[in-house]
Amino acid sequence: MLEIDCQLTKDGYVVVAHDNNLQRLTGQNIKISNTLLKDLPLIKAVLPVDFHPGREVQGSDRRIPLLRDVFQEFPSIPINIDIKEENDRLIKAVSDLVRENQREDITVWGNFRHTTVKKCQNENPDIHTLFSLRAVVFLTLTFNIGLLPFLPIKEQFLEILLPAAFLRKDKEFFTANKKWRFLLWLMEKLVIRRSLFEHLEKRGIQTYLWVLNEEEDWHRAEQLQVTGVMTDFPSKYIQFLEDNGIRTGKVEMKQQ
Repeated sequence: MLEIDCQLTKDGYVVVAHDNNLQRLTGQNIKISNTLLKDLPLIKAVLPVDFHPGREVQGSDRRIPLLRDVFQEFPSIPINIDIKEENDRLIKAVSDLVRENQREDITVWGNFRHTTVKKCQNENPDIHTLFSLRAVVFLTLTFNIGLLPFLPIKEQFLEILLPAAFLRKDKEFFTANKKWRFLLWLMEKLVIRRSLFEHLEKRGIQTYLWVLNEEEDWHRAEQLQVTGVMTDFPSKYIQFLEDNGIRTGKVEMKQQ
């Protein structure tokens, strides 16, 4: 599965980019939402890998890609779309592209914002949805007090960070910020639990941890029996699975 983020240009094109402001990606302090597609600048020649300090990547094609082109390049690959801006035009444009490419059954979308997930569900209920932050909190509370088995769940995909990966990414920040360290510790205790993931799996809900770029985190994910991980190094991860005799397979996405 590919995980991507989407934004909408001034002239209504859906492009694949994490930030609306292009300073970090291109070096230019402009917003995608205020820029025509033809005027979007090229991506920097070299970019850092956020969740792998000290590592950089580069490529020959430096254009900001269109979502349409990604769908055409990977017609049968499941794709996870993070709707980065709560924009009704963006949500409708993404839905239209999914319908046009007949890939509702292999697409999942949403955002941490609960209102964005609700808009996605209303716009196209045939596309799988992610747990919002509010839904994750509700899921955690009801599981830990024993009510979750008796409650319905509308979402089909749980995607959450692995605290260890965040601590490694910004070690100095979290060392200096006791509040954030406590929140990550609490998340580790209440959410990152194999029993929760096994319960969700029985109910047809897939779970993914992000962003895992180290072997020790991949081993942890296997111990937790999650569906999969988000990584910046998919080839390296596949080799890790093969070297350790761990099952691999096609992601199956089913509507509940």
